[in-house]
Amino acid sequence: MKKVLIAYGSRTGNTEKMAEYIAEGIRFSGNDVELRKITEIKKGEELQGYDAYIFGSPTYHRDMIGTMKTFLFLAEKAGLEGKVGGAFGSYTHSGDAPGIILDTMQYVFKMAVSDLGSLRIKEAVIGTPDGMKACQDYGRSLGEQLNG
Repeated sequence: MKKVLIAYGSRTGNTEKMAEYIAEGIRFSGNDVELRKITEIKKGEELQGYDAYIFGSPTYHRDMIGTMKTFLFLAEKAGLEGKVGGAFGSYTHSGDAPGIILDTMQYVFKMAVSDLGSLRIKEAVIGTPDGMKACQDYGRSLGEQLNG
């Protein structure tokens, strides 16, 4: 059983819901998952001991939220090279944040990002059966990638 960290920021609760649904998908794949708000993580050492990382942020003015930028600077020093990574986020207009996060994971942190790319879901869809299933499927797929 592998261990996955889902670290996220959420302004209105939508990205947090996505994190919870993705965690269910990770569990469906037979892996363990821990959910943490990025504002609660203060040191890079707190990111140690996981086999995969999924970071989430809503899109705000075509970018990730400021606390996610701060978190990524902390994560950069945590030695995540080669670890499996994924990214997700909610949006109302552009949905750019998850792609930016995934690019950072791949090109700056040198992580092995998910074959699925990033997951972005419009806020109005998150609470629907389709939104929930999309998040669960993303988590399950990442978990299965860990299982080999």
